[in-house]
Amino acid sequence: MLSEDLSKIILSASTEIEQTGTLPDDLLQVAYEEQLFKLFLPKELGGRALSLPDAAHVFKDASFYDGSFGWLTTIGSGGNLFLENMTEAQAKELYLPANAVIAGSGYATGEAHAEKNGYRVSGKWRYCSGAPYASMFTANTIIWRDGEETEEMRACIFMPDQVEIVEDWNAMGLKGTGSHTIRVKDAFIPHNRTFSVIETQNTLGQPVHSFPFVQFSQVSFAAVCLGLGARFLEEAHKLIEQAKSRWDAEKIAGTVSLLEEQQERFNLAEQLFHNAVERRWDMHLNGSLDDHELDQLSAVCMESSDIATDCAVQLFRRLGMQAVLETSPVNRAFRDLWTAGQHGFLNRS
Repeated sequence: MLSEDLSKIILSASTEIEQTGTLPDDLLQVAYEEQLFKLFLPKELGGRALSLPDAAHVFKDASFYDGSFGWLTTIGSGGNLFLENMTEAQAKELYLPANAVIAGSGYATGEAHAEKNGYRVSGKWRYCSGAPYASMFTANTIIWRDGEETEEMRACIFMPDQVEIVEDWNAMGLKGTGSHTIRVKDAFIPHNRTFSVIETQNTLGQPVHSFPFVQFSQVSFAAVCLGLGARFLEEAHKLIEQAKSRWDAEKIAGTVSLLEEQQERFNLAEQLFHNAVERRWDMHLNGSLDDHELDQLSAVCMESSDIATDCAVQLFRRLGMQAVLETSPVNRAFRDLWTAGQHGFLNRS
């Protein structure tokens, strides 16, 4: 789903992404040109209007070439899901620019105190992937009226000059995602820069915008894990080939056998995942998608990511010292895979 030229650009930027903690400007420009942060937006807003199954292939392929890039493509496009929640004028203003991309948080860790024509907002939100280059930020807040906390929650849209980025993303993997904390202090947000995630205010949406959000997220993140799992297995194969001149015949045979076994497990899980996504997407389109089918899709997504991670675990200790070096591609794929799989939507606990 990614062009050969784009794949080469991602690979060539991979080390810089890891070292700087964000996407380099030239790769960011390519991402804008390829509309990789607009996969679910209609063409009238400069989007690609992809189906969920097609987007899952993009997420997987992007993650194969670089885990951080794949994660940011996934998160950036996920921000498209707020399209219908905004007014039409608001949506067009914010999504139409070529460099439009949302970073933010779904946790309601901010306070919005009602004032005339808007809210006075303060708060702090963690894990805002893509924060270094976001054109806007969204974050949930609890509404306060007349000095009293209410049960109402609204999402606020912040412009970059209203946000302080606290550079605290120091995870073991996905180091290039810039998933920092953002802080807002005493910012005035007009009513038209707030919305409810359960309210539809325009007709700009595509079928994906009415797909259940939890399963949408699980499909997206499982695709990232599958892309990283495929990358790990490919790098493991390369490492084993390089080690054949140093390892004895018994170790080579045992490791190759284990690799083949894990590759087969992975291939089956990958196929099951794509089949499951296609099936539920078709059901969504024809109006027959029910809670049972959604539960089954959730299970497949979690199982797929678990298998991808376990395949890497089974092989890692058999790959020798090269695998423990952080500069090794197989090591980075391993770290990125573990980090991606920790997301709450994929974590059974």
